Amino acid sequence: MTPSKASPSGPDELEQAKKLQTSFANIRQQIGNVIVGQDRTIEQLLIAILAGGHCLLEGVPGLAKTLMVRSLAESMDLQFQRIQFTPDLMPADITGTDIIQQSDSGQRHLVFEKGPVFTQILLADEINRTPPKTQAALLEAMQEHSVTIGGKHYRLQEPFFVLATQNPIEQEGTYPLPEAQRDRFLFQTIVDYPTRDQEAEIIDRTTGSHAGKIAPVVTGEEILEFQRIVKLVPLADHVKQFVLNIVRSLRPKDEDAPKWIASHVQWGPGPRASQQLVMASKARALLHGRVHVTTEDVEALATPVLRHRIVPTFSAQAEGIHSDAIVAKLLAELRRNK
Repeated sequence: MTPSKASPSGPDELEQAKKLQTSFANIRQQIGNVIVGQDRTIEQLLIAILAGGHCLLEGVPGLAKTLMVRSLAESMDLQFQRIQFTPDLMPADITGTDIIQQSDSGQRHLVFEKGPVFTQILLADEINRTPPKTQAALLEAMQEHSVTIGGKHYRLQEPFFVLATQNPIEQEGTYPLPEAQRDRFLFQTIVDYPTRDQEAEIIDRTTGSHAGKIAPVVTGEEILEFQRIVKLVPLADHVKQFVLNIVRSLRPKDEDAPKWIASHVQWGPGPRASQQLVMASKARALLHGRVHVTTEDVEALATPVLRHRIVPTFSAQAEGIHSDAIVAKLLAELRRNK
């Protein structure tokens, strides 16, 4: 494939691509000083950051989701804030609010007090435990990287990422994220239990004298430059068509959809899924030392990009068929038809 003019083919861009791979390998190493295992989850977090997207982490308590995000922020030398979402949390608790202050002369004036959203990595812990009105306060920040308070527009510092967590159990009293907000997350990443050997190492580290330390290895300005390089990665037409085949096949009314999709999927993913699957695949290619995207990159990331953008039918849910199984079946079918 001949690279396009806007591709990391020049000496400077190729050097930046190599620097990106080295820097993110160093980030993995730093996180590994604190986190045992979770390689797939960490890679997806890094890809989300390179692609300029947000990530929703789902896993049971005790899997170090919060520690993982905090360690990621420390390794990148970025500002970090954590919000513990609760049923009584108000939108102003996130975005900030105008407060009245009195000057030495006795005059009163409004001063904007910034909320925790004014950071670079925001950990939205247990995001499904706060009402929709407060969840919606994150929408503008996630999509526009800005906040509007009292008619005034405030830009957030770049780079800006929202990494949210939610607990798949104890659903009583929770508020599932609406479709519009879930669609704004690049990935929904499932955090799995560690293996037996990994859990043994966790015990050794946390019950002994081990004290893992993390040193920052990349700056915010470098991340912005890496994001620019990701956009320059060329996309071959056959890879683009593969992305379209996946996404469009998951829409039950689309002519490209297999017949069985209509009985499994009520609503399929929109165009944002195609865009973000391409961006994520470009980032993965660079992390793996390539300056071109392959169909393997797309397949590797299709499930975390699509699982939260598919609404299974009632009959599929009754049969225990979830979105992961639907994506897996479709990928297997497309693989056979290559």
